[in-house]
Amino acid sequence: MGPVTAVKHGVSKAAAPVAAGVLLVLGLLASGGCAARGAMPHPFPSPSDQRTSAERGPSAGNPAVVGTALALRGVPYLNGGTTPRGFDCSGFTQYVYAQHGIVLPRDVRTQFQQGVATGAGELAVGDLIFFATAREAMDATHVAIAIGGDQFVHAPSSSGVVRVESLSAPYWSARYLGARRLVPARAAAARN
Repeated sequence: MGPVTAVKHGVSKAAAPVAAGVLLVLGLLASGGCAARGAMPHPFPSPSDQRTSAERGPSAGNPAVVGTALALRGVPYLNGGTTPRGFDCSGFTQYVYAQHGIVLPRDVRTQFQQGVATGAGELAVGDLIFFATAREAMDATHVAIAIGGDQFVHAPSSSGVVRVESLSAPYWSARYLGARRLVPARAAAARN
């Protein structure tokens, strides 16, 4: 908003940069959270129970990754965020795995191409779980980390904090797209 437009619309010249900044932030938020650029995600449900099956007992998979992810519960959502000051969904998974020496691409759609596909009934702790949360999306727009049972931890945009959810919740089960198991480079090389 230029100074002339600002004055014309009742905003002082001094307040014009602030108004332009607010409009920019609102525009970024409306452009879609996580990887749903250009498509507005459906509202995420509110969290129910914060207890996790991963906290109740050991299971196969990658418990160290899950421990790191669970330690970040409560970190605020930040569109484009990749640090503990704030995460979006793919920034969260990228950060968590990087703490364990595993490099993930930055965006959800590319993360969905990593590792090996695994069925919903074969989920192990540490698997990446993908959802199509944007209206009419047929592609991955949201990612989370399996923590055991039917639970996962993620950085959703609605309530604004990293939290635990249940895959069996109607919202998530209706939008489930698939899961990927990240295979360490040395294990992948040994198979070839």
